Amino acid sequence: MGNGMSPRQLAWRRFRRNKPAMAGLVWLMLCSLVALLAYPLMPDDTHNGNFQVIELPKQPPGTPYTLILKPNRLDRPAPGLLGYLLDGRPDRYMPIPARDRASIQLLGDTLAYVDRRGNAQRILLPELLLPIDRFGEQAQAWKDSTGKPYLLGADGMIRFVGDSAVGDSSVALAGLVDDFWKENVEEGHFLLGSDASGRDVLSRLILGTRVSLGIGLMAVLVSLLLGVTLGALAGFFRGRVDAVIMWFVSVVWSIPTLLLAIALAFVLGKGTWQLFVVIGVSSWVEVARLVRGQIFSLRELQYIEATRALGYRWPRAILKHMLPNVLSPLIIVAASNFASAILMEAGLSFLGVGIQPPAPSWGSMIKDGYAQIMFDSGIWLAILPGMAMILVVISLNLVGFGLRDALDPKQRQ
Repeated sequence: MGNGMSPRQLAWRRFRRNKPAMAGLVWLMLCSLVALLAYPLMPDDTHNGNFQVIELPKQPPGTPYTLILKPNRLDRPAPGLLGYLLDGRPDRYMPIPARDRASIQLLGDTLAYVDRRGNAQRILLPELLLPIDRFGEQAQAWKDSTGKPYLLGADGMIRFVGDSAVGDSSVALAGLVDDFWKENVEEGHFLLGSDASGRDVLSRLILGTRVSLGIGLMAVLVSLLLGVTLGALAGFFRGRVDAVIMWFVSVVWSIPTLLLAIALAFVLGKGTWQLFVVIGVSSWVEVARLVRGQIFSLRELQYIEATRALGYRWPRAILKHMLPNVLSPLIIVAASNFASAILMEAGLSFLGVGIQPPAPSWGSMIKDGYAQIMFDSGIWLAILPGMAMILVVISLNLVGFGLRDALDPKQRQ
């Protein structure tokens, strides 16, 4: 025993000496930080990491890309800092892949580039950047007579018809050229490749960390709420209350967890909050049995008898005097249930009743890459999220084992 050290300090010292448990804890802390700061860390920080370059599907890791970004004219306000951290930025562009930056040239008001297949392409720069796709009669007449829905003056001014509320507008071609090179050409790499829809795998893997850990955490909280409540009531009151609750526990225990989760998912519907309720309701039984057994034995101790003699009501006896003594085994079970919840979420998403597209989760990413496992063209699409899930589950189990050893009263070091 350490001189002057509290039981909590002794437990932390034992846990700190457990190197596998500490490694698991460090990895979980890193994953939690990635989950909290997902969008700032993502190469594609659009909402749900859903920026699709459909011309570049299943690109291998490290593939470079050059995109010409065409404004999509969708009126989506820029989010504040909190909105950006929660939902990312709105998708304001439609991507046009080019071979490389050197293949993009501006010839007057014409944008010439070479696409990924090596074919030469041309686009009118004002038509790419300006809102002239809603032609008025005058703009249509210009297009019929000159082939362009605008007039290009000798002074380099582009005159076109905008929305009816705006009327005629004039823009300098030189300004459009500068804006194009600054804002409408994007270069980068698919560091972990792209999926079948041309989305960045690394971005969706990072955001999938938030989804999987968040749902796992909420599911554990739901299971603790149900399990602790019912287990405490059964263990404290015994008799008929215990018989009814344990009958219900036995009924739920007899149903395979995954089948129960699927049935509840069909009843509650598909969605994020429905998913953690489904997983939590499906995994509270072990918590209830543990708490019942602990409360059963604690109920007969002298200090609990003293609370009755002092006239304390049963909620105080349970919440203040009994549950703190159940906390250690409860933390260990919660760590185990956390890992199980992540696996169950992945299984439900794989079966199509979990997280719904376009929101990413590791289970849905494995489902999307499942067909590519036997082919070298996209094997990473299933391996990468699978490895991420394995590492998190192993880390949770290592932390659970470390907590079990650290909180064991028989340990003296």
